[in-house]
Amino acid sequence: MKITSVDVTVFSYATHRVADSAGHSHPGAETQAKMALLTLDTDQGAQGYAFAPPEVIRPYIVSAYFRKVLLGQDPFDRERLWHDLVHWQRGSANQLTDRALAVAEQALWDLFGRQVNQPVYKLLGGFRDRIPAYASTMCGDELTGGLSTPEDYAQFAERLVARGYRAIKLHTWMPPVSFAPSPVMDVRACAAVREAVGPDIALMLDGYHWYSRSDALFIGRKLQKLGFTWFEEPMEEQSMASYAWLAQNLDIDVIGPESLSGKHHSRADWVKAGACDILRAGVAGVGGIGPCLKVAHLAESFGMDCEIHGNGAPNLAVVGAIRNCRWYERGLLHPFLDYEQPPAYLKSIVDPMDEQGWVHLPTLPGLGEDIDFGYIAAHTLSRE
Repeated sequence: MKITSVDVTVFSYATHRVADSAGHSHPGAETQAKMALLTLDTDQGAQGYAFAPPEVIRPYIVSAYFRKVLLGQDPFDRERLWHDLVHWQRGSANQLTDRALAVAEQALWDLFGRQVNQPVYKLLGGFRDRIPAYASTMCGDELTGGLSTPEDYAQFAERLVARGYRAIKLHTWMPPVSFAPSPVMDVRACAAVREAVGPDIALMLDGYHWYSRSDALFIGRKLQKLGFTWFEEPMEEQSMASYAWLAQNLDIDVIGPESLSGKHHSRADWVKAGACDILRAGVAGVGGIGPCLKVAHLAESFGMDCEIHGNGAPNLAVVGAIRNCRWYERGLLHPFLDYEQPPAYLKSIVDPMDEQGWVHLPTLPGLGEDIDFGYIAAHTLSRE
């Protein structure tokens, strides 16, 4: 089997998610957004698909790197093809990003699963067919009744528990919110949520890299008293030494790195340096499903958990294949948005959750996304 074409279809869809000036998602009026679908075709009729923002897999990346490496190759040689793409990252002055690399690799995995009629998580190892989810909130905002006060967070947390979640991760206020960043407000929100949900719900905080060592230590010590499960990304992750210092000075688990580049290599350095208690990786951030799996196995070798960053089909596939992950990150969630409603280009969401808070792994072959190809065809803006 050989890959015969590598194409990208850019299409429009309606969304109620808008980005603020710093790129954080919030609810808003309906707008038209763009999405891209990467399609791999083979000489035997097998196909693989992966979604991405159009700017991540723009035409130059597809023509200069994806096609150069993939055309004429056996799509089952994923590891070799991944390394061949990695080779071009240096030569592209890093225009071929890890996120773009991940999209190509996801499509290869999706093709494999569709060809052998198996979900990807089974091909990766198939450790489980369900996992408890934690509710991952959107960032705080200044919307009345949204996530604008500690009381708003507490009320939303009660709704999330009633829905079935047994764990909640807060993303609190960040610039351009007028008073952010604010360690005091973050702690108030965390305290309000703990009081609202009681002691038996696992709680986490994502500090989103805004803070100094002193601020991070202040927040972390408050979280310890509130019985939080972990403290995530309070400082710039480029400073591994700062995280090693924080982990040494807190009893609460420090988790990371989330956004740091370097694939599995940089995460090995974090383990060696004692910069985290729980390792962190997401498929998009480390360059694909394969390297994300390498991070998880690295963590397992050191007796550590590896919590997978982000929702979606590729991350869910990894979660289903590994033992040392406690939760699936479901979100981002907000009182004004309905997460259960699939985007228009999917016929159903890939991560439905039951009333007990369990997300069941998809049973469809490949990555498990039920793609509405008719919708995409009717809303296509361009095809490269």
